[in-house]
Amino acid sequence: MTLVRGISGIVAGGVVVLVCVVIGAAVMGARRDFPGPGAASLTWHVLAALVVVAAQIMADRRHGFAALSGSAIVLVTTGVLLWTQWWG
Repeated sequence: MTLVRGISGIVAGGVVVLVCVVIGAAVMGARRDFPGPGAASLTWHVLAALVVVAAQIMADRRHGFAALSGSAIVLVTTGVLLWTQWWG
C-alpha cells in the first residue's frame, strides 16, 4: 500500500505543478496579448487539482480499501485530465 500511495502522491504533485504551469501560461498570455489556455482548460485543471489533492490526503490518512480508493481517484482523475485536455 505504501508504494501505491507513494506513486499517487508523486502524480498528485505533478498535477499541482501542471495547474501552476497552466495558470502561468494564462497570465503570460493575457499580459502579452497572446492566446493562452482558455477558461475551460483553466477550470478543468483547477478542479482536477482540488480533487487530486483531497483524494491524496484521504489516501495518506486512511488504511486499507479507503487508502486504495483515494489513490485510485488520484490516478483516474489525472488520466482523465491528461486525456481530455492534453491528448484529446
